[in-house]
Amino acid sequence: PLPDHIAPRLVSVLFSDETEHEAKIIAYDVETDIAVLKVNETGLTPATLGDSDELRVGELVIAIGNPLGFDLFGSVTSGIVSALDRQITINEKSIQTDAAINSGNSGGPLLNSCGQVIAINSAKMSSSYGSATVEGLGFAIPIKEAKTIIDDLINNGYVTGRPQIGIATVDVTE
Repeated sequence: PLPDHIAPRLVSVLFSDETEHEAKIIAYDVETDIAVLKVNETGLTPATLGDSDELRVGELVIAIGNPLGFDLFGSVTSGIVSALDRQITINEKSIQTDAAINSGNSGGPLLNSCGQVIAINSAKMSSSYGSATVEGLGFAIPIKEAKTIIDDLINNGYVTGRPQIGIATVDVTE
């Protein structure tokens, strides 16, 4: 949770039916860019979580998000799982997909063909090699790993199991 001297931050959440609700930030993890928000509304239908351990390379996936902001609100793209347990600099383990994950899609769900959330969209990589441009390299945090982080944020206000040491190093001259 936020320290006592900091007032809880409120954000606005836009639902798929385009209704807007106020939400309170319960906790967040900067390392994975995952936050837990609380919306004081009734009658909401929660997303069904799937099992990211059951995914197979070649399986159909669907990414939902707001690429480039709210002008393209609720965009849906499809693709396949290209790789599992791929390690990239942003996350320890990620699902690789060719579903379009663009700026603004991060944080949105990656769904399996049953409509279950199996990952959280997190990153897109694109690079140029000579005259060729690489596309279709999207990454998502498997829901099994995200759920552990979410549970820690709800129960503890921070992610447990990450040892930290309270020192910093600085280069000095003679």
